[in-house]
Amino acid sequence: MSSNVCRRRFALLAGLLISTALFGRDESSDASSRINGSVHVPAGREAGTADTINGNIDIDANASVTAAKTVNGTIALGAHATADSLVTVNGEIKVGAGAHVSGGLESKNGGINVGDGAVVGGSLENVNGDIRLSAARVDGGIITVNGNIDIRGGSNVQRGIHMKKVEHGSLHSQARVPRIVIGPGATVNGELRFEREVNLYVSNRASVGSVTGATAIPFSGDLPPN
Repeated sequence: MSSNVCRRRFALLAGLLISTALFGRDESSDASSRINGSVHVPAGREAGTADTINGNIDIDANASVTAAKTVNGTIALGAHATADSLVTVNGEIKVGAGAHVSGGLESKNGGINVGDGAVVGGSLENVNGDIRLSAARVDGGIITVNGNIDIRGGSNVQRGIHMKKVEHGSLHSQARVPRIVIGPGATVNGELRFEREVNLYVSNRASVGSVTGATAIPFSGDLPPN
């Protein structure tokens, strides 16, 4: 996912959401589609697409949506809730314990946090923002440009990690060096490919695939050195 492709993708998302909203979406407090304001899907409810332009999306425990999409806002998927995909342009994505996303998670500017026992069938993709897994499973790999990655607690990532290079002239070209931590008990299968400088720490109790573009720094104990 190049930065140009990412920008086009999120611009298209924003346009689609705005177009949909302008044609008479219900803006009541329990609506799952809004123009401005947050969207709330109550616990246990089955909804279709939850979308908004400017606002957060909160999906409570055991609820279900086909997709959640926002332009400016955070998406929070509650414990044991389900979704096909979660996409935001400017905002964080948080997936609760035991939740299941059959597709992927995408944010241009925002962190991604996946909790204990959660499963993501697709990839985790962002440009700016930290990515953290806690005893979670990700089947489609991790793709990012900036930010730290922290994989802990027996997490399992298939299809590796790909950290893209920063485009020449980007505002982030002078950003700090990202910190990548593969913690005790974690598994990352597939290639770990880095197209920019990173500090890569791999626990001696972790399992990883081949590493390209970085030198792994082994560590013992629960945490790497600061």
